[in-house]
Amino acid sequence: MRSPDAAGDSGAAPERILTYAAALNEALREEMERDAAVFCIGEDIGVWGGGGIYGVTRGLRDIFGAERVRDTPVSEEGIVGLSVGAALVGLRPVAEIMYADFLTLAMDPIVNQAAKARYMFGGQAAVPMVLRTNNGAPGGKAAQHSQSLETWFMHIPGLRVVTPATPYDAKGLLKSAIRDENPVIFFEHKRLYSLKGPVPAEDYTVPIGVATVCRLGKHVTVVANQLLVGQALDAAATLAEEGIGLEVIDVRTISPLDMATISASVRKTGRLVIAHEANRTAGWGAEVAARVAELDFHYLDAPILRVAAKDAPIPFSETLERAVLPQTAEIVAAARALVSDQAG
Repeated sequence: MRSPDAAGDSGAAPERILTYAAALNEALREEMERDAAVFCIGEDIGVWGGGGIYGVTRGLRDIFGAERVRDTPVSEEGIVGLSVGAALVGLRPVAEIMYADFLTLAMDPIVNQAAKARYMFGGQAAVPMVLRTNNGAPGGKAAQHSQSLETWFMHIPGLRVVTPATPYDAKGLLKSAIRDENPVIFFEHKRLYSLKGPVPAEDYTVPIGVATVCRLGKHVTVVANQLLVGQALDAAATLAEEGIGLEVIDVRTISPLDMATISASVRKTGRLVIAHEANRTAGWGAEVAARVAELDFHYLDAPILRVAAKDAPIPFSETLERAVLPQTAEIVAAARALVSDQAG
């Protein structure tokens, strides 16, 4: 899978190559050093787990101690409820939920408390909380450990929803999320933790709510997030050999959604493919499609197409898992179809 080149965001040549997981770890360490109110909490993130299931918090307990890197009992509702309370009294918790699927166990404190407190108290209270978790299917973890549920939280006013695709964006967006006064649901993709990419040594942030154009093209816009950004770039490389130019946009955050960047691209290309690992029905791509139809209908030269997971639980069998999940070849086929329809 290709990694999007994000070096242009910093205005300087990248100095180092880090994995996605290492970039997240560095963001946490730097923000904990910068602000004593920041602390980490979650299951097996400290002494027992060696840094959580994917090692993102590895070594932080040795630096900051058990007060600021807190292992918890197995209670997602307790972790999130405690974090909401801590945020309301001035701390900045970064809570880790082992799998995004387990967010279902903490929906009340997320949806009814964290998301609504600032509004219900007329802005007198804030919930500067980050809820880190991982989504997506990593191969063989089956239906209860492989879902992409980010659209659920996009639906809730008061929550910010972040889905980084590169090490550069993972670090910059996590730092922005920790500094934000609103609750942020921060989705990390399981298959991206080992992805390597450029990460500057100097302090930087990536703004929440701003998409990035990863590749310029004139024939088809592809809007994607997380793992599908790399697949879209692979599809673009394939189609470039056929003279078809894909413009690839990484949304980076789905709430807020940067429709200005998407609209500008669609108005240039006249064609749109939306790609994500969430289920096709009511996935975040449906919202993008609806907004483009409302804002840019007269610029479209062909129907909007979606490439997404099939509406089925994720199978344990890796062969069947691949059959359910979107693949690069589907993005290639969708883009070809849009160009061919116009040519015909």
